[in-house]
Amino acid sequence: MYTVIGTVNSRAARVLWMLEELEVPFEHVPAPPRSEGVTAFNPAGKVPVLIEDGTPITDSTAIIQYLADKHGKLTHRAGTLDRARQDSLTQFLLDEFDAALWMAARHSFVLPEELRHAAIKNTLRWEFERSQKTLVHRMGEGPFLMGEVMTVPDIILTHCGNWALGAKFPIVEHRLTSYLERMRKRPAYLRAMAR
Repeated sequence: MYTVIGTVNSRAARVLWMLEELEVPFEHVPAPPRSEGVTAFNPAGKVPVLIEDGTPITDSTAIIQYLADKHGKLTHRAGTLDRARQDSLTQFLLDEFDAALWMAARHSFVLPEELRHAAIKNTLRWEFERSQKTLVHRMGEGPFLMGEVMTVPDIILTHCGNWALGAKFPIVEHRLTSYLERMRKRPAYLRAMAR
């Protein structure tokens, strides 16, 4: 039995969605970042944390890739060219989408007020829009990012797309808008977001 610590409006949403897609039982503890229930397992206070057999695993991407590998779903097998492409897309999304959104969040409410620079958000929005154009050229044919099979990058991209809209980072590519609308209709996604 897995335990997921973290609120659904954080990167814990990625883990909750993965577990719903895998249809495995889990317990959800919606503790906010830096709370006592989180720092007991992750001294940095960041969520999500996955607990399995008393062992905490941190970092949403590490967690969802571990779960995909363990259950043999939503991933390509390690050591294959498809997995190399999958890992490349994962890294691209983390570098170009997640990093821009996290930097904007830090300069909105995470950092102490005297260290925030609101003007950086304009640069981050510009980079985010440019990255969308690159992503659209990398998308496979089919309903998912890599084509016919849903994989770990689909969860990351959809989460980042939702985060972007909440942070007022525009989605400028029509193909990406259509993709996000499709992904948000998945039953497992809806179950995870209802937590």
